[in-house]
Amino acid sequence: MKRRSNTNVTRRSSTIKRRSENLRFDEFGFALTKKKDQKLHHRCHDYSYPQLSSVRVKELCELLSYWNGASFICKSQIERFIKMGIPPSLRGRVWKCLLTTDIMRDASDFNYQTCLSEVRGPLVDLGVSEYGILSAITTLSDTQNNLGLNRQQSTSPSKPRYSVDDITLFRQIALDLQRSFPTHRSLMGESPEAIEGQAKLFRVLIACAKYNPKVGYTQGMSYIAAVLLMELGEEEAFWALVALLDKPKYLGEMFDLSLTKVQHQVKVFDQFLKHRKPELSKHMVSRFTFRVSLLGFLQTMKVG
Repeated sequence: MKRRSNTNVTRRSSTIKRRSENLRFDEFGFALTKKKDQKLHHRCHDYSYPQLSSVRVKELCELLSYWNGASFICKSQIERFIKMGIPPSLRGRVWKCLLTTDIMRDASDFNYQTCLSEVRGPLVDLGVSEYGILSAITTLSDTQNNLGLNRQQSTSPSKPRYSVDDITLFRQIALDLQRSFPTHRSLMGESPEAIEGQAKLFRVLIACAKYNPKVGYTQGMSYIAAVLLMELGEEEAFWALVALLDKPKYLGEMFDLSLTKVQHQVKVFDQFLKHRKPELSKHMVSRFTFRVSLLGFLQTMKVG
């Protein structure tokens, strides 16, 4: 069964690689396809974005230069700009200010680069690289199976160099890289940009799982991290992801094993949709599984 999954991943990647050639991309980096390409067209959208005047951009830059997250004036001003639309060139700075990533990094004992160095040793010994995700999936799958078998048969008191949990973590993240925004130029196909984008995403997710081992990695985190990497540097994206997952006012407890908060949020969204868009709510209930359809909204929603 696992072999079949790896084969499907390879075929899907090859298909996307062929289709990514000669594509146009919108200003957000997502592919624009012809309507006849049904398999990708439903994920591709030609969005327009309101442009702020030079005066407004200057005002926003001044606000960010003296930003104080505790100030009511700053909060009210940034809310006004968010409603107007943050320019792409400043979006990363705004996210960092709102999430206070610099403060979190300076106050933490966790070192991103040290974490990557500790993880890289086992991966190198395994012959796995984040720059070859497809081969990494196969290698990690084989290692996972062999490690479990050897553990059952081994009579040696020595502890295995790599745990099954670690290999499972690496493999699951590698698998999810193939599913995360597959029509964005930073992750699509096997161009140098896409290979580097997948490598960055792999490292950020590994580090995040090591930062909070109680939560580890959960499917869905890859989408959030991928969006952050579209606007932030690699380590900045890591700390932004940590801020989102740690703080209760954002996504804290959304990714724990119980999924209690996720279920609550889905119910709230369900009721909100019934109240504001009753016809759409009825249509979704009759045609789709509601919780699954939320992912479709995420993949077609503009990020402000």
